[in-house]
Amino acid sequence: MTAAHSLKDKVAVITGGSRGVGKAVADALVAAGAKVVIGDLLDKEGQELVQSYNEKSAENEKVAAYLHTDVRKYSDNKALFQLAEKEFGGVDIAILNAGIATNSNSVFTPLDDELEARMFDVNIISVVKGTKVAILHMAKRGGGVIVHTASLAGFYASPSLSSYTASKHAVVGYTRSFQLLPQVCNVRVNAICPYWIETDLLNSLSSREGADPMEGLIAVSPRVPIDTVVEGFLTLITDETRNAQTLMALPDGLQVQDPLPPKDSLFTAENLAHSPIYLAEAVADFKKKLAKAMEEYGI
Repeated sequence: MTAAHSLKDKVAVITGGSRGVGKAVADALVAAGAKVVIGDLLDKEGQELVQSYNEKSAENEKVAAYLHTDVRKYSDNKALFQLAEKEFGGVDIAILNAGIATNSNSVFTPLDDELEARMFDVNIISVVKGTKVAILHMAKRGGGVIVHTASLAGFYASPSLSSYTASKHAVVGYTRSFQLLPQVCNVRVNAICPYWIETDLLNSLSSREGADPMEGLIAVSPRVPIDTVVEGFLTLITDETRNAQTLMALPDGLQVQDPLPPKDSLFTAENLAHSPIYLAEAVADFKKKLAKAMEEYGI
């Protein structure tokens, strides 16, 4: 079965899907026969995009829906996934793509609580909230796949991207924490980690006080073709062997970035012997906690 055929009639929720990377992935999914539910703050763009998908669909079949969504709120995440279930019967794919770059270079910006928190609320806390809601809906469905939009900044650091780098390191670490989830509820979690792409996010990296020296470096740096990024998403969605994986989208193609190998001093004969016991107990414990969470959610 080809990737395109494997996506036919699948239902995808996409945050930040009205333009940029999110829209490019939505375009590819709809073209492959999937249904999409887009959540965003850009209502005009989102509604027009969804309308275009529905108008172009065969026999006027509804293939897309839009909902104004503040990904920082559990209530909005829940409403988005519930809309997908109401319109199309469930959720198979979640693309948690919403993100910002404002205040990336934050070391000497004003001591503003709200400004400081917004980067982490949007780039990591919303990913945590969206993932938790997605898992519940996918567990009900019998399985699914979640893809986080991270960044190459999740592996490397720059003096001019301190807060952005911290937020994307967090996404990478969070994604890699889901090694056991397929055994618990048949849900996989991965992350796509691109280098520079020409999007509105890239344009927002400039500081509030004027030009940042980083802009000169970005201007002469290579770009990743958007088709490469979309290919990365589709690979993580359709390849069922991939889980807790961080896939770099580079100017010369896709490449998996493996975690740092653990140091020898972290292992003893005792903890190595206990590891399989822990894994079995952890899966059983997660299954119990999932059942309780689904009951509390009412799903």
